[in-house]
Parts: sequence; structure tokens; C-alpha cells
Amino acid sequence: MTELNRESVEQALGAWTEPALGMDLITAGAVSDIRLDGDAVAIDLSLGFPAGRYQDTLRGTLEAAVREATGARSVSVSVDWSVGARQVQASLKPMDNVRNIIAVASAKGGVGKSTCAANLALALADEGARVGILDADIYGPSQPRMMGVAGQKPDSPEGKTMFPLENHGVQIMSIGFLIEEDSPMVWRGPMVTQALTQLLNDTRWDALDYLIIDLPPGTGDIQLTLSQKVPVAGAVVVTTPQDIATLDARKGVRMFEKVKVPVLGILENMSLHICSNCGHEEALFGTGGGQQLADDEGVALLGALPLEIGIREQSDQGAPTVTAAPASAAAERFREAARRTAALLSRQDPAGTSRFPNIVVDDD
Repeated sequence: MTELNRESVEQALGAWTEPALGMDLITAGAVSDIRLDGDAVAIDLSLGFPAGRYQDTLRGTLEAAVREATGARSVSVSVDWSVGARQVQASLKPMDNVRNIIAVASAKGGVGKSTCAANLALALADEGARVGILDADIYGPSQPRMMGVAGQKPDSPEGKTMFPLENHGVQIMSIGFLIEEDSPMVWRGPMVTQALTQLLNDTRWDALDYLIIDLPPGTGDIQLTLSQKVPVAGAVVVTTPQDIATLDARKGVRMFEKVKVPVLGILENMSLHICSNCGHEEALFGTGGGQQLADDEGVALLGALPLEIGIREQSDQGAPTVTAAPASAAAERFREAARRTAALLSRQDPAGTSRFPNIVVDDD
């Protein structure tokens, strides 16, 4: 059996990969202290992503792994976390009251992007983060209905700025609050992009760790405005498994690469249909498309989400799956994808980090 000392504990920690980070906690810099008292070990963790709900699972798994590897009689793990602002585009800086903006995009419509955005926001809030969602789909806003606040209007005390609405523990803003639900937005591109920037900057967001921006499909005016004027820390690209969807999603990934916004990963939606009557599972849209796209583009697969009638019904009723059915397998998949997204974002450079390389002058 390995001798119990600090080195053996560090080796045990280094041999265990944290699923959300995709690396061991030593390499991630998440181990803030290790203390030994005879054959008892105490480990303090400090994570860069929210883990309010996840911490019990993490604590139990890690304690068992260290006990098995070192032979310690008892292992106790404490978990703390804080969300810091991450680097954004070189010409921009993070907003004062929003630490991180995450864009959720799809170059193709109909892949369930807005449903994914809503559930990601709810899952991050469920872990204890302060979260907002901005519905940037000016032509087809869907977040008011999905988040259960359709028909409500935001307060604007001085007629210039607005307080976001709030439901399910998430702050919400959408052009849908300012128009009738069935009114079409017959606007040209410049008006649409101006509306996006006003919705973002004129909303009184309250100390957010994450602002999820639900983008419209495509790679047009809104996406260009986002890259030029909005300080985005990372992007999530939603696709379905079939070739025609991953072909367009690839364009979305490369669009973000061109504008220097890190792609945190691919979220594969509708990966498997589960019959509500018999439970039979069938890959209606094929298999492996999201993983193949992630591998080809060198990014992570954040998760694979099922095609279930309940997910659609819950969103239509204003309580997405993470809120309506928190104990369901689908909700857990959304939470895993959200943790993975936040964890990968925490690995990005902190805001204010220099983008220039160190220059060393050698007299030789």
C-alpha cells in the first residue's frame, strides 16, 4: 500500500479526472490545500465554476478515490467555488455587472437552440450562479413563453433603462416583452442590431455570473454585431446529429473562430428519441454527428440531449425541463452540459490577461 503523505495524496488527485473540467484537479489548480493528521486527510477545493448542487457528488466521489489510492482511514473534502470574469475579444472588456457572456448559437434553425439556452441558464442557476438570459432572436423571440413570463412588461423607471423580468431564479430580457406576441418584426438589419445592443446595454442586469445570449439562427447581422460590440467570453454551438445540421453547425464554429470568440463546445440535441409509451430508443437523426463535429473542430462535446415530448411540452408551458422535472434523466443531462460549459469557460484566461507573448531579449 502507498505510504500516506502529501505526495501520495497529490498523486491520487492527479490520477482522477474531474468530468466537467476534463482534467485532474491538481492540473486545473483547483486544490487550494491538503492537510494530513495521522491517517486522516483533509482536502480543500476551490473551483472556478458553480457547484452548489454538484458538490455533494464531487465530494463523495473524490473522497472514495483518495481513500482507495492512499489507504487513508478518513478523507474529507470541502468544496468552494467562485466565478471570475474571463477574457473577451481584444477590443472589448467585460461589462461591469456581467462577469461572463456565453452565446448559444446554431447556424441552422429548428435544432432546439432556444430550448437548450433556457435549460442551460436554469441549470447554471440551479448550481447557485447568478444567471440571466437575453433573447437576441429579434424576429422570433421565444424566451418569454419558454421562461413563463409571456405578456409581462419590464419596469422602466426613467424611460431609458429597464429592469429584467425574473422567473425560475433567472433574469430575463427579450424584445418579446416590448411587442405583442403575435406581432411580426418587419425590420431591416441595422434596426435589428441596434435593438440587440440596446437590450443588452439598457437592461439593469443585477450582478450576473453568466448571461446566456440566445442567438437567432445563421451567421448574419446579429452574429456580426455580437462579435464586434458585445464582450463574449465563449460560445456554445447547438446541432442535431444529421449531416445537414452538422454541416451548418460547422460554419457556426468557424464563424466564432474568425471573430476570436472561443467555442466552448458542441451541444448535440435530439440525439435519441425515447418513446413515451414503451420507452423504445431510436436515433431518428442518426448517431455520432455531434461527436464527429467536435472531434473535427477540436472542441468538446458538451452533451447529447434526448428528443422527448416532455421537453417540448414543458417549454411550451413556461417551465423548461430543469425546472419542471428536476429529477428526470433529461434534466440531469442539461445540468451535466451546463457544468461542462462553465468548467471549460473557467479554464480560459482571466479578464485583463495580456494577449501579447512575453518578449525575452538575449544578449547572445
